[in-house]
Amino acid sequence: MQVQSQPHSLPRDRLLEALRRILPESALRHTTEDLRPYECDGLSAYRALPLVVCLPDIIEQVQAVLRLCHELQVPVVARGAGTGLSGGALPLENGVLLSLARFKRIIDIDLENHVARVEPGVRNLAISQAAAPYGLYYAPDPSSQIACSIGGNVAENSGGVHCLKYGLTVHNVLGLKVLTIEGELLELGGKALDAPGYDLLALMSGSEGLLGVIIEITVKLLPKPERAQVLLAAFDDVVKAGEAVGNIIAAGIIPGGLEMMDTLAIRAAEDFVHAGYPVDAAAILLCELDGSNAEVSEEIARVREILQGSGATEVRSARDETERLKFWAGRKAAFPAVGRISPDYYCMDGTIPRAQLPRVLAEIARMSAEYHLPVANVFHAGDGNLHPLILFDANKPGELARTEEFGQRILELCVEVGGTVTGEHGVGMEKLAPMCSQFAPAELEQFHAVKKAFDPDALLNPGKAVPTLARCAEFGAMHVHHGELPFPELERF
Repeated sequence: MQVQSQPHSLPRDRLLEALRRILPESALRHTTEDLRPYECDGLSAYRALPLVVCLPDIIEQVQAVLRLCHELQVPVVARGAGTGLSGGALPLENGVLLSLARFKRIIDIDLENHVARVEPGVRNLAISQAAAPYGLYYAPDPSSQIACSIGGNVAENSGGVHCLKYGLTVHNVLGLKVLTIEGELLELGGKALDAPGYDLLALMSGSEGLLGVIIEITVKLLPKPERAQVLLAAFDDVVKAGEAVGNIIAAGIIPGGLEMMDTLAIRAAEDFVHAGYPVDAAAILLCELDGSNAEVSEEIARVREILQGSGATEVRSARDETERLKFWAGRKAAFPAVGRISPDYYCMDGTIPRAQLPRVLAEIARMSAEYHLPVANVFHAGDGNLHPLILFDANKPGELARTEEFGQRILELCVEVGGTVTGEHGVGMEKLAPMCSQFAPAELEQFHAVKKAFDPDALLNPGKAVPTLARCAEFGAMHVHHGELPFPELERF
């Protein structure tokens, strides 16, 4: 869908004239043809062309652009690699798109403290590649890690297949340098384990570009484990696979990764990657144990017993490192693999308590039949982060709208069972309506108060992540807290 924006508050020519005093012509994009690659992020259902794209390559240029936009009251949307899946980097027709793609230096790898300082445009995988010669790696590994940027990972608080044991981005970032809309440089955290004052470092993680522009990140590096081994378990019932996840965690075992795929995702990934998946299974679990040789040997035996006791029809271990990587390659390629079997797909992102996984899986299957839309389920099962992929054809009249409605109901289901509307993809444009269901009006007002403290004029990525109460009223979706009516503050909007 084409996103309608506010009327242009500033003529493009005047803005370009001011920007040319800051940036060389090679760092500006303003023709329709040059703007087109920036019209959306990975959620291509939402599209808009910005007034202009800026591609600075030094901090002073970013500061100058922000100060100019603040002075002229022009909105700014920061963008990394554009791989986001919630419309968080969607441009504004009356605003500047600020690309950090040229900030791609790994500034320093500190071997004594096991940290790396990097610029926001550095690819996630490039950090581990740079640290590998020293026996170190960066743990968060989103499926898009070959392309996504670390700055975007921080903005969305990305996870990955190993986030169960090693945490999300927020747990692996030690420091940030951030620019405010006025161009002021803030240094949050650092190499130490703690920093004085409020924990603004955690606040900035997952803030989706609403509070500041990240221009440097200090990340934690971990030693590569002595051994890592993957078990693949096949099930003839998706619900049994969901129950097995809870049984593993209940046994006190925290795998390095615990992922789940259903039959549609299995067959698509196997056809694409040839990972050796059992294509006749209703679901598979990939469970990776890592640590010392002795520790892994003990846990492999325990997990195998749990899986068999949970109804697995087959349990096998990766024979060597090549097969281990192949198992993970199939999982990480699940999204593009599904794209080969459907004209379009809509990737959802919600999080639920692990104990609710069987119930939610059964309900998604029921809704799939109701909407006549197939779903390929790919989950970070260990931490309850769901990625149902709804298959559809946008060329069929009404099918996109039906798909979006189905997706919203999945997110409402996540909230209903005690979860949340996003695990790692962010809210962006996509999940504004579900946010109205999850949070009470008073809570939304507090979110806006935090934004106002950093960005009083609401120039940084406005209209994203946190809906206004007026917008919630338009959606017709307001939070009802323990049976009470919505808060009376709604009347003011």
